[in-house]
Amino acid sequence: MSLKGKLQFTGLSDTGRVRSHNEDAIGTDMDTGLVVLADGMGGYKAGEVASALAVQTVTEEVARNLRNARKQKDNESGYAAETILLRDAVIKANHVIHQTAKSQPQCEGMGTTIVACLFYDNRVSIAHVGDSRLYRLRHDRFEQVTLDHSLLQELVSRGFYTPEEARKSLNKNLVTRALGIEPTVQVDVQEDVVLNGEVHLLCSDGLSDMVEDEDIHLTISTFSANLEMAAQQLVRMANDNGGRDNVSVVLTKALKSFEAKQRFFNRFMDWFA
Repeated sequence: MSLKGKLQFTGLSDTGRVRSHNEDAIGTDMDTGLVVLADGMGGYKAGEVASALAVQTVTEEVARNLRNARKQKDNESGYAAETILLRDAVIKANHVIHQTAKSQPQCEGMGTTIVACLFYDNRVSIAHVGDSRLYRLRHDRFEQVTLDHSLLQELVSRGFYTPEEARKSLNKNLVTRALGIEPTVQVDVQEDVVLNGEVHLLCSDGLSDMVEDEDIHLTISTFSANLEMAAQQLVRMANDNGGRDNVSVVLTKALKSFEAKQRFFNRFMDWFA
């Protein structure tokens, strides 16, 4: 099912004002409904290798296996086939990055965060590792959907910091989970419905560390009719506030229903049962 005309995707990645090169990577695929963002780390330019491998692997795995995944019967996990596919694609990316780091000395120690969304049937499957985030703007309510895999978030969750104190901390970027560091990785997954008009934002910490959530909310609300302009403005704000890191954003907007035809047919037949 084509999502063209039903969803809108746009992305922008910028080196920032301080870093010499960009270790972020983004990808969008309207044919499969996939958007993905990765923030690399480690070694001389190895971070950008890790993030590029993550985006490439997840994109290819989803494109290759999406049709077959949807033909499979319900699995025992309780998650949709699309969610399992997305999780497994991220796990595959972890393996690829880890093996590359072991075989290429210049890539030793590299890793990357990742956040990815797969849209289908008026729903979205979400997978993430690390502190790259997903936000959602629904009916003017702006909220963070993912929970950072970071030392600071663990301290907030245990009550050592308030969220307000955490924003002022100097230890924001100590992630507790990333792709490529270990042979295996735990991937957090979620599922959600998608309502017409709502906007999702995937971003690296180059945005969330430099721009307050309230300002991100206001910017997306102001430019929701023009996602390209919204993306440009978010990156500009991060750079105006110092641009201490690479900054990347991917924005999605649901323009109209994208319910699967088969599901609609089944509902139609149920009316006459």
